[in-house]
Amino acid sequence: MSLIATRLSPAFDAIVSVKARIPDDAMSAGLLGTERAGHGVRIRDDGLIATIGYIVNEAETIWIGSRDGTTVPGVAIGYDFESGFGLVRPTLPLPGGTIEIGSGASLAVGSDVLVVSSDADDEGLAAEVVAKREFAGRWEYLLDEAIFTAPAHESWSGAALLDTRGRLCGIGSLVVQNFDIDDVLTTVNMFVPIELLMPIIDDICERGQRRTPPRPWLGLLVDDSQDRLMIVGVYRNCPGDNAGLKPGDLIVGVNGEPVDELGNLFRRIWRLGSAGTEIPLTVLRDGEQFEAIVESADRTLFQRKGTMQ
Repeated sequence: MSLIATRLSPAFDAIVSVKARIPDDAMSAGLLGTERAGHGVRIRDDGLIATIGYIVNEAETIWIGSRDGTTVPGVAIGYDFESGFGLVRPTLPLPGGTIEIGSGASLAVGSDVLVVSSDADDEGLAAEVVAKREFAGRWEYLLDEAIFTAPAHESWSGAALLDTRGRLCGIGSLVVQNFDIDDVLTTVNMFVPIELLMPIIDDICERGQRRTPPRPWLGLLVDDSQDRLMIVGVYRNCPGDNAGLKPGDLIVGVNGEPVDELGNLFRRIWRLGSAGTEIPLTVLRDGEQFEAIVESADRTLFQRKGTMQ
């Protein structure tokens, strides 16, 4: 065991495995699959566990396991679509302690960190913060500042990002290939800063989601990898589908203003109001430009409730 892992090993007991089974007809099943597995971190003495939300989104069954091999049923408490965090709790006693909460803001580019999964033989991967920058996801998701680390951990979903004092600074969300660091392409992990969860944790425990009005959701997957905003997926019977949008359409404007970048697209949409607001899009299809009015919605209304209490 490395020196840093030895020093931080008490925090490891708070890291758990999270496995979920999602119904075949769930909205997220086609994109994320029906069998999902990852990790979570126990953050409160009442057993509350923070994980990355896509693992348990729309789950009908959840199992939570400690590092000593004990596995018990779990229940989803809620999912915050804005940050990407999910909260779960075991329904039976589960061995292990809680972790001290740190802050992603305390980490700088170049900071030493440890990435840890729930695997019993995982002593933690010593890594470095290589970037802190905006991240826009094609599923209508945006972080003003995500944390990127290298080398990449091979089991990142819900993994714990620890500082050198063993405090939780973030939860693992993605592995990103061909990530540009000073003109060198490398593979990195992306972490969601834990401080995005703490101000809304009581709301999620009480209501299953944050208390503020939900953002307008269009039900689209939008790709910007070729310097254009192309719709690559449309959820059936959701706002974008109802407005006649199709894969291959290019979004070139929002409310009469041009857009050419994914984060800018989402910000312009969300600026127009909360869920239910009509979103005027300028769309290019087969060389022809037209206007589409999308009646946005609350994303949670299209989700199966699963095991959420």
